Amino acid sequence: MTRTGLARALSKLGHCSRSQGFALIRAGQVMLNGRICRDPEQPVLLERDVVQVQGASVAAAKRVYVMLNKPRGLVTTASDEEGRATVYDCFEGAGLPHLSPVGRLDKASEGLLLFSNDNAWAHGITDPETHLVKNYHVQVARLVDDELLQRLRDGVVDGGEKLRMRKVSVLRIGVKNSWLDVTLDEGRNRHIRRILDAHGIEVMRLVRVSIGSLVLGDLAKGKWRHLQENEVAALQVR
Repeated sequence: MTRTGLARALSKLGHCSRSQGFALIRAGQVMLNGRICRDPEQPVLLERDVVQVQGASVAAAKRVYVMLNKPRGLVTTASDEEGRATVYDCFEGAGLPHLSPVGRLDKASEGLLLFSNDNAWAHGITDPETHLVKNYHVQVARLVDDELLQRLRDGVVDGGEKLRMRKVSVLRIGVKNSWLDVTLDEGRNRHIRRILDAHGIEVMRLVRVSIGSLVLGDLAKGKWRHLQENEVAALQVR
């Protein structure tokens, strides 16, 4: 049987985020086996215990897998203390269960972002040990030559972390800027931006275009769609 804390159980069941679960529990809105529980870490056996929120039983939601073409300017969070627009605004009125982002894109970045209520599937995608490749197109405010490409391939040490790009090449070059094709097989916080910052390179745009075999394609900016069964299976870590 699967044992987990009560707040995390609410997230696993697809009812809400873990932080929202904490708030509901602290407010006395959650009952465990018929009794109000105010301890977010109270152990729960998902296969046996009965969890209720405001008197309604919480059952495991159907597994949902969604891809979004994230626009620039949205933060990847369910709610923002500063009142900024979030990626969840793109799902408004869709009637989806609570979904968590699978990984992150920072506010200034855009492109392919996954969401799901299947925590095991999501963990397999984000776990650095799986080395799942992710591809990005990055516009930089300078012309990139072979010498600079080699320095980018060598990687940098930033904040005690060794950061590398698995692959980097030039997509196209304009008059004053270049587009790079970057592949990562790990995803540390602001990974690409930190490498480019270390070389004094300004990032103009950063777009994630694929995760594993899943490609953003022609999905319009700010739009989302459900993944097909074969797409879900292709990203399943076995």
